[in-house]
Amino acid sequence: MTGTERLRIAVRYTFAFGQGHLSTFLSTLSILGLVLAISLLIIVLSVMNGFDKEMRERILALVPHITIYSDRPIVDWEQETELLKAHPEVEEVTPFAQFDALIMRGTDIETVRGIGLDSEQNGAFSPLLPYLDRQQAIDFRQQENGLILGAGVAQNLGVKVGERVNVVVPGAGRAGEIGPTRFKTVQLSAILRTGTELDQSVALVHLALASDLAGLRGEVSGFRITTQGLFDVQTTAWDLQRMLPAGFYSTNWMMTHGNLYSAIQLSRDLISILLFSIIAVAAFNVVSSLVLVVLDKQGNIAILRTLGATGADIALVFVLQGAMIGLVGVVLGSLVGALGSQAVPKLVSWLEQLLGMRFLNTDVYPVSFLPVDLLLRDVVTVGGVALAMCIIAAIYPARRAAKLSPALILSQDR
Repeated sequence: MTGTERLRIAVRYTFAFGQGHLSTFLSTLSILGLVLAISLLIIVLSVMNGFDKEMRERILALVPHITIYSDRPIVDWEQETELLKAHPEVEEVTPFAQFDALIMRGTDIETVRGIGLDSEQNGAFSPLLPYLDRQQAIDFRQQENGLILGAGVAQNLGVKVGERVNVVVPGAGRAGEIGPTRFKTVQLSAILRTGTELDQSVALVHLALASDLAGLRGEVSGFRITTQGLFDVQTTAWDLQRMLPAGFYSTNWMMTHGNLYSAIQLSRDLISILLFSIIAVAAFNVVSSLVLVVLDKQGNIAILRTLGATGADIALVFVLQGAMIGLVGVVLGSLVGALGSQAVPKLVSWLEQLLGMRFLNTDVYPVSFLPVDLLLRDVVTVGGVALAMCIIAAIYPARRAAKLSPALILSQDR
């Protein structure tokens, strides 16, 4: 039996084209199971990839990779800035002043983490520009007492751009001693909409104003550092501390957001294992389907054997049938999964509007939207594993078909 003949018989048993309804029905069930499992896994992986991407490209673009503080006033911070920039892993060093404050508008009060940045330093301000209105960003740079509030804080206060609010900073010195409470009336210049948890807590002002509110008298709280290697920040932080005089200490993003990143990775791995098991169940459903097809087609198998087909020929026919079931399921499942992953954000947005509620809120989740990042390697991996499972699953029914005795089958038919 030639390869073309084996393929033709396998196609006929799989799709039947109007004949062999049982084999067609069983093949269709197996294909639908694969399509459902593969498309579901691709959609879920795309969503988890989206969270991972937003964590790396959005949140970590706004959160410093390393933050260096000092237990004493940083007087010569310009000189120490140049010293830190000399490290080969350091991309940007930004001095900042930090304070905890209350934002008051009438009787409404919100707590914020105030951060003062030099708006003229591109490395400090440019990461914020994609999340600010262009004209509002220009206005902030021109206003000495300008304020940028996170969208969540502004919404809770009911304040709009151009309105004035009061900033209240509890009095506390650098060593923890009690001091006078500081008040400042500022104008809201812009609203920061990052779609992340930062919208619920951040308040940005100019570096000089933040230094005064923090009681630093023109000095800074420390340095926000961006590095080249995201996952080498602990080693880089130790190197930077050794370069500086005694009294400096550091934190990094893995201390503040590392648990979140690990949770995303762990969730992705666990969901992948779970859904791959579903694919395995769908793929090995091919076993039961092909066993029933073998029983249904045993008369045809006996006739083929009497016409000269060998046991290997019969086995290859059913292995090819399992491979075709797997191939069709993988192609359709990958297509449905790719299209579905792109439609999920719109579907979630539509449901939010329909139900009048938000499924994701930065009070609880790291982002306020459902991110999706479809990766070709995930589609290829899922499809390759599913196809391999289908071929392996077809081996047992193929061997069983090859061992059928034509004489016994034909005598039973009589």
